[in-house]
Amino acid sequence: MNYGFIGAGNMAGAIIKGMTIGGGGFDGMDIYVYDLNAEASENLAAVCGVNKCASPADVVKNADVLVLAVKPNVMADAVSPIKDAVMEKAPLVISIAAGKTIEFLEGILSSSLPIVRVMPNINAKVGCATSAFCPNAVVTEDQKDVVKALFSTVGSITELPEKMFGIHGVIGGAAPAFAYLYIDALARAAVKAGMPKKQALELTAQTVLGSAKMVLESGEHPWALIDQVCSPGGTTIEGVCSLEANGFEAALCKAFDAVYEKDKKL
Repeated sequence: MNYGFIGAGNMAGAIIKGMTIGGGGFDGMDIYVYDLNAEASENLAAVCGVNKCASPADVVKNADVLVLAVKPNVMADAVSPIKDAVMEKAPLVISIAAGKTIEFLEGILSSSLPIVRVMPNINAKVGCATSAFCPNAVVTEDQKDVVKALFSTVGSITELPEKMFGIHGVIGGAAPAFAYLYIDALARAAVKAGMPKKQALELTAQTVLGSAKMVLESGEHPWALIDQVCSPGGTTIEGVCSLEANGFEAALCKAFDAVYEKDKKL
């Protein structure tokens, strides 16, 4: 099976690297890539052994699975010149453009084509993305398995109904920035107390990584885990109470709502 990528930016590059040099088990010779920035596709050809194509039409000609990895605002313009070629080849079409619905994608292509919308996140660059996908009505179970195999090379992949994509856009797409902000703020507090910033960042990031793993693998509710850390009259409960008193949870809820409402307007 051959895979084609139109667009070779940060996200497409992360996915292709996960498929090939990241241990995903895909052969670079089965991957065809085009980008307006020739250097981007040349770099992927050099690092991952993929085929650099001279045009989007060349990608379509070779692709059984076509990944549209262009910016949302240029999606329609990028697809228009290759629509006839896509219809003739009839590949499984995967879009990673944020905010572009299945209805939109069917409108610029066709509802008769198997189309899947996927939303990965920036952590794909380190093989730890939180991706979600939704298919249109003609996508088969085997094609869903192809999507899962492709995106599992850069992290987790979960099927969601499209009505949930706005929510996933917050907790899967925007929330990494919230987590980075939390890590940096906590590390800066450690710097204030006297610890070197590099060491503070490493310790804080590792603590967040371990805490996430604990939630995922222990099967316990986060509050139950909080209770295990908070000894009666101890230090941790002082910090937890301070966070609550200063609006930590409320601030996160407001941040969620801000992203969610903005997504609805796009």
